[in-house]
Amino acid sequence: LFHFNAAAQKTNFTKVHGLPDITPLVSSVQETPEPIPTTVKGTIPTWIHGSLLRNGPGKFEFGNQHYNHWFDGMALMHRFQIEDGQVTYRSRFLCSDSYTQNSERNRIIVSEFGTLALPDPCKNFFQRFLSRFEMPKPTDNASVNFVKYKGDYYVSTETNYMHRVDPDTLESKQKVDWSKFIAVNGATAHPHFDPDGTAYNMGNSYRNKGAFYNIIRVPPERDGPEDTLEGAKILCSIAPRDKSKPSYYHSFGMSENYVVFIEQPIKMDLFKIVTGRLRGKSLNEGVYWDPNQETIFHLIDKQTGKEMPVKYYTKALSTFHQINAFEQDGFLMLDMCCSDDGQSINNFLIQNLRQSGEALDEMYNTMSRPFPRRFVLPLNITSETLLEQNLNTRPDSTATAVCRTKNQVFCTFEDLHGEDLKDYGGLEFPHINYARYNTKPYRYYYGCGFRHLVGDSLIKMDLESKKFKVWRQPDLYPSEPVFILSPNAVEEDDGVILSVIITPVKDKSTFLLVLDAKTFEELGRAEVPVNIPYGFHGVFNSSA
Repeated sequence: LFHFNAAAQKTNFTKVHGLPDITPLVSSVQETPEPIPTTVKGTIPTWIHGSLLRNGPGKFEFGNQHYNHWFDGMALMHRFQIEDGQVTYRSRFLCSDSYTQNSERNRIIVSEFGTLALPDPCKNFFQRFLSRFEMPKPTDNASVNFVKYKGDYYVSTETNYMHRVDPDTLESKQKVDWSKFIAVNGATAHPHFDPDGTAYNMGNSYRNKGAFYNIIRVPPERDGPEDTLEGAKILCSIAPRDKSKPSYYHSFGMSENYVVFIEQPIKMDLFKIVTGRLRGKSLNEGVYWDPNQETIFHLIDKQTGKEMPVKYYTKALSTFHQINAFEQDGFLMLDMCCSDDGQSINNFLIQNLRQSGEALDEMYNTMSRPFPRRFVLPLNITSETLLEQNLNTRPDSTATAVCRTKNQVFCTFEDLHGEDLKDYGGLEFPHINYARYNTKPYRYYYGCGFRHLVGDSLIKMDLESKKFKVWRQPDLYPSEPVFILSPNAVEEDDGVILSVIITPVKDKSTFLLVLDAKTFEELGRAEVPVNIPYGFHGVFNSSA
């Protein structure tokens, strides 16, 4: 599973030694379904009204059967309600079919990304043999993010199932199946939104002719109170380079006029995935990295739904999260966190995350780090465009874009950071002032530094100076930073950053951290006597 990239090692890595054991951060916890008070230290601004909703895995075994991959753990939803400078906390396991069936039988009944459910021991031999030929049913364990469609909150993973949830009680209200509305087999947990609430997403479909990538649009208005995904449409379908081996993607980019799909060389071997059960292999065994393939950027016009004829290429890279994308002076700037190696999706096996000592150090030191980068895509390519010369005329930009043919532009990136970010392990879980600056030129982004297998610092980057501010304390591991705009905000960074901080060295010592987004100084924290595993994503639900 590990690929040692010596070239990347020289450029992107700061080797570390003596990494702390983080096993408690990837261990099962109890839910807290009723709100409990927290102890506030410092000051939490009284203008914050609402709740931070977060999602992630919270249970990693049933009976004596254990999940193999971090992404497999059962979804545990968290809510930090902030009102008048005080905070309450509650959490609840998602009552998915997966969770319910596994709980009833006290064993893993439903397969997940990295764990194949074993045949039911209560069936006879012939029934167990036949069950190997069944297609694995997609899981509804929606553990990745909270997303919003038509004003309702859903928890989402990357299959066709989401759950509509009550953002106050965290109770599951309804299981919703994308494939009942449009011909897709799943959708990402990272939709983008236009200012009017129109949502865009992406999902694959698997047809007789092979796989397709689909751009999805969901209208902002509802026709009735029971509305879920009614009115969703496929805006555009894109054929993969190889229809039997489509690319895996976790998210996509969006500017004012375009959806940007990044076809990366993390590949899904559909034959291996379909036959996995027969061979006793889980889904992740069919996902692999092909460093010999280039990465392709596809641009889709949001108005017409047409894919632009020009394709943009770059060397093999992997990306999970985009930072922002905007158009200016005939160029589309695409900013994202990416690394030079796509093996990491298979590195997050629970046994790896629970390593200690030299094995943990070696595991971390052989992984490629994610770094923030910008690609500059020239939009006005015509038959007159000169070949083999750099079309990026933006001042102070070191990115390049060279026409190889009239429909192929090869791009190189520029770094959105200085050399000193390498000492913090790169940056992931990026966030911006989305409400005001998504699809627009912007100056600041926030994220987690990764000097461990999970985030161990909070970082604010200034794109003008490439200088950054850091919040970092020993043995504390922060979640993805979420930016909240302050009332009467004038400047881009007028607001606060929320992050949930956990530790493996002290029991029940979690806290919600509130930083001044401008100075990156701590304003206050709300201590909550519970254990929370390291989670994935979240949103702020304003009640103001």
